Amino acid sequence: MTLFMMSSILSMPIKRLRVLLLLVALLTACDLTPLNNPHPPEDSAGSVLYSSFSERPKHLDPAVAYSSNEYTFIGQIYEPPLQYHYLKRPYELIPLTTTKMPSVVYRDNKGNPLPDNATTADIAFTDYILDIKPGIQFQPHPALAKDANGAYLYHHLSAAQLDELLTITDFKSTGSRELTAEDYVYQIKRLANPKIQSPIAGVMQPYIVGFDALAKQLTAAPQTDLKTVNMSGVKALSRYQYQITINGKYPQFRFWLAMQFFAPMPWEADVFYAQPGLKAKNISLDWFPIGTGPYRLTENNPNRQMVLLKNPLFHGETYPDSGTPEDKASGLLNDAGKALPFIDKVVYTLEKETIPYWNKFLQGYYDASGIASDSFDQAIQFAGNGQAQLTPAMQAQGMRLQTEVQTSSFYMGFNMLDNVVGGNSEAARKLRQALSIAIDYEEYIAIFTNGRGISAQGVLPPGIYGNQTGQAGMNPYVYDWVNNAYQRKSLSVAKQLMTEAGYANGIDPATHESLILYFDSTSVSTEDRPMLNWYRKQFEKLGIKLVIRATDYNRFQQKMRDGNAQIFVWGWNADYPDPENFFFLLYGPNGKVKSAGENAANYHNPEFDRLFEQMRNMDDGEARMHLIQQLQEQVRQDAPWIFGFHPKSFALFHSWYHNSNANLMANNRLKYLRIDTAERDAKRQAWNHPNFWPLLVGLVLLVLLVIPAIIAYRRRAAATLQEVQQRS
Repeated sequence: MTLFMMSSILSMPIKRLRVLLLLVALLTACDLTPLNNPHPPEDSAGSVLYSSFSERPKHLDPAVAYSSNEYTFIGQIYEPPLQYHYLKRPYELIPLTTTKMPSVVYRDNKGNPLPDNATTADIAFTDYILDIKPGIQFQPHPALAKDANGAYLYHHLSAAQLDELLTITDFKSTGSRELTAEDYVYQIKRLANPKIQSPIAGVMQPYIVGFDALAKQLTAAPQTDLKTVNMSGVKALSRYQYQITINGKYPQFRFWLAMQFFAPMPWEADVFYAQPGLKAKNISLDWFPIGTGPYRLTENNPNRQMVLLKNPLFHGETYPDSGTPEDKASGLLNDAGKALPFIDKVVYTLEKETIPYWNKFLQGYYDASGIASDSFDQAIQFAGNGQAQLTPAMQAQGMRLQTEVQTSSFYMGFNMLDNVVGGNSEAARKLRQALSIAIDYEEYIAIFTNGRGISAQGVLPPGIYGNQTGQAGMNPYVYDWVNNAYQRKSLSVAKQLMTEAGYANGIDPATHESLILYFDSTSVSTEDRPMLNWYRKQFEKLGIKLVIRATDYNRFQQKMRDGNAQIFVWGWNADYPDPENFFFLLYGPNGKVKSAGENAANYHNPEFDRLFEQMRNMDDGEARMHLIQQLQEQVRQDAPWIFGFHPKSFALFHSWYHNSNANLMANNRLKYLRIDTAERDAKRQAWNHPNFWPLLVGLVLLVLLVIPAIIAYRRRAAATLQEVQQRS
C-alpha cells in the first residue's frame, strides 16, 4: 500500500469506510463474466469452437501438404471428389462433390472396353469417370474478384498497389465462381509440375497416363501455363464430368480420390499468387488457401491464432443418417439429416506449452484435448481389467473419454543389407527372431506411452483390411496363445534361438566377446536417455551390447539412404485403409538404398514380392484375404521388423462437445461437430466464478488494523488543536 493510499484511508470518515465495505460485499454477490477468460469477447459470437496449434502449418497448398497439422486446416477448406463416411465401419468411400461414385471402365491395350470381371493381366487401362455436382461455388477470394466488365481486379497488381498490401485482408473485393470439371483436371496437372514438388508425384507417375510426359515437358519449359497443356490421361468430358485414366488395374486409386491432393484448384489462384511481391508479404497459397469446403481461413497469424469461418457459399451437406449399431445408443445419430456445418467459427490459438493448455482446457476454455504424459494420471486411471477410464475428478466435470487404436505402426527395423543382422540366412533369421522375443514392447507401452498402445502381431494395424484378431492374428514366432490372450514367449526360447544362430550367451564367435550391435537413432535429448537405456537393457537380456549412434534427423536420413544404419526405429501411418499401403513398405523394388523407396529395411524376398504383386491389385474377397495372411506369415518368419506397437489415441471432450467420432481416415471431421454454447457458458461461469471474498477479508482486516490508528490520530489531532487554542 502506498503512502497516498494510507493517508486517504486515515482521512476517511468511519461512515465512508462502511460504505466501501458494503460495495465490496455487493461486488462479491454479482455474477460477473470470468476474469480469466483468455478469449476476447468478440470471439464468442455464434457457435465457436476453441482449439490450438503449436506450430504453424508449413503448407496449405493441397498439392504439397502432407502432414497432420496441415490437414487439420486444409481438410476443412478443400474438397476432393470423394470422402469417407463419417460413421460407418469398416471405412466406406462415398461421394463428396460428385453425384455418385466414379464409374470404372477397364480397357485392353487397344482401347477396347473389358467386362468387370476381366483378369488383371488383360487390363491395360482403367478409366475413372467422375460427375461433379452443378452449382458448387468457390469460397470468396480476391483471386476471383472481377470488375463490372468481367476483368479480374487483382491479376495485374501495380507497384503502388503492392506497397499498400500487408495481408490478404487488405484486398477490398472478393469474388467467386462455379466449380467445374476443369478445376479438378488443372489440379492433377499441378501434381505433375516439378516446380510445385508434390510429394506424391513419384507415386502417381507410374499410374496416371501422361503424368510422366507432362512432368518432362514442364521441366523443359517451367514457365508453361498449365491451362495450355494437356495430360493425355486426364481430361474434362463436359463442364461437370472428367475422366482419369490409369495404367493397368489399381483399385487403391479410389482411395487417393478422397485425399486433398485431388481437390480442385482454380487456375486463377496460381495466376494471382504468382505475382511478384506477394510471396514476400506471405500472401501465397501456403498461407491463404481457396477451396469449396465448409470453412475458409480468414486469419493466419502464426504468432497468435488461426481462424476458420463458415463458408457463406458452401453448397450444403447433411449429417449422416446411418452408422454402426453403437452409434445411435451413443448419440452419434441425434443430428441425422441436419444441415452441415454446425459450427460458425473455429479459433486456433498458439499454445507451445502443454501445462497452460491443459489448465485452460480444465477451465472450459478449450473444448477438447489430448492427454500429455504430465497430465495423464490426473485424467486417467486403469480398472482391474486394464481398461482405461476417467478419474473421479474428470467424471465430476462431465468429461468424455474417447480411445481408438490408430491405423499406424511403429517398429524396430533391421537393415537387411547388413552382414550381421541382415540377409536371408537361417542364422540371421534366428538372431532377428530372438531379438523380437527379447524386446518387450508390452513393457515399452506401459513405461513410455502410459499404456496407450497395443503390441503389434504383424504388418497390419487394426482397422486395415486383412488384420485378424484373436489366435488367428497372432505372431507365433514371438507369442503363445494362453488363456485367450497373447503371451510373449519366455526369454529361454530367445536364448535358444541365439545359440542356434551361433551366438550362445550373446558371444560373437569372431571376437569371443559380447556381440555388438548398433542402434541408429534421432533421439539426442536428455529426455530420451531413459528410453535409450531401456533398449540397451533389452539387448543385454541376450548378452548383446547395444551401441547407440544418435544423430540429427538429416544425418539419420542420409545414413538410411546409404544403407549405413544397422538397427533403427521407424513408423508408418495409413494413407488409406488398404493392406497394400503397409505391405509395400517391405516390397523389394521399394528398397531405400536401391530405389529411394519406403522399404527402409531393404527387405527383399522373391516369394514375398510375388505374393504382394498378386495381392495388391485384387478386389477384396476370400482370395485376397488368403494372400494377405500368406504375406503376414512370410514376414513374421523372416522378421525384417520387430513388430513394435500400434499407438492408441486418448482424447477428452467436454460434455458440450457433440458428434465426435474417431474416424482415422477422414480429414474433414470439423463439419460434423456441434457445440452446445449455452451449456459451455454455464459451466465456465461455475468453474471460473470470480471470488472476491479473499479481497473482502483482507480489506476488513486492514480496516480493523487501521481504525485504532485513525482513532488515535484523531485524538492527537484534537489534543493538539485544543492545546493551540489554549495558547492563543
